[in-house]
Amino acid sequence: MTAARLLRSLVVPSMAALAALAALIWLGTWQLERKAWKEALIATLTQRLVVAPDNLPPPAAWDRLNRDGDEFRRVTFAAEFLHDREALVYTAGSSLRGDVSGPGYWVFTPARRADGSLVMVNRGFVPEGRQDPGSRAAGQTSGTVHIVGALRWPEARGLFTPADNPERNLWFVRDHLAIAAAKGVGPMAPFFIDQEAPVPDGGLPRPGKLTPNLPNNHLQYALTWYGLALVLAVLFLIWVLSPKYRTRREAGTPEQM
Repeated sequence: MTAARLLRSLVVPSMAALAALAALIWLGTWQLERKAWKEALIATLTQRLVVAPDNLPPPAAWDRLNRDGDEFRRVTFAAEFLHDREALVYTAGSSLRGDVSGPGYWVFTPARRADGSLVMVNRGFVPEGRQDPGSRAAGQTSGTVHIVGALRWPEARGLFTPADNPERNLWFVRDHLAIAAAKGVGPMAPFFIDQEAPVPDGGLPRPGKLTPNLPNNHLQYALTWYGLALVLAVLFLIWVLSPKYRTRREAGTPEQM
């Protein structure tokens, strides 16, 4: 086999192996980037969730708040719940609430402050079968409530997230702005509050303090992808240098990889 024919016989398998190798290396690098992002998030959560709550800023300052600088910041404020406008958001559990296991629902309820501004509050978790407010009437607190909780921003909808069903008062993402629009409540603060206190009479909805308990297995995943890349490279070299393939090349026999 001439050198030109030899090179041509390696073009297709080499390109396929190179493409697969590049993909595996990219996946490993992406997991390392995810690892750095997750570690930064855990550090931010740990720092912000142990700080004593501050008074919720006035509405004039809300536009200056943002997810990067203020999410998970603990705040306190007084407001009155609008229980007739509550919404249920389905959940199968929470990585920030170890006391919550699904299936169940977050109870999102608008709260009106003394200045008339509206803030959506995730009052906490109710298990399957307790969706009806009548089944937890003791927890439908009336009058002014002094709420302690953490600032949160709307949740992004995933590719496979079911569509919300406002007619059944059922939602699948924690997008308080969409809920407020469907309920005809507004204007609404750009953030919502994950309530941690007080616990209402009867215990439902069940609020709770957020705790950073996020899994961080990205280094393991990165090593797996890099290991597969190394295995692929070694196997390709073994195949190219194997006596069987070398004999077929010298004889001019086409090789199938």
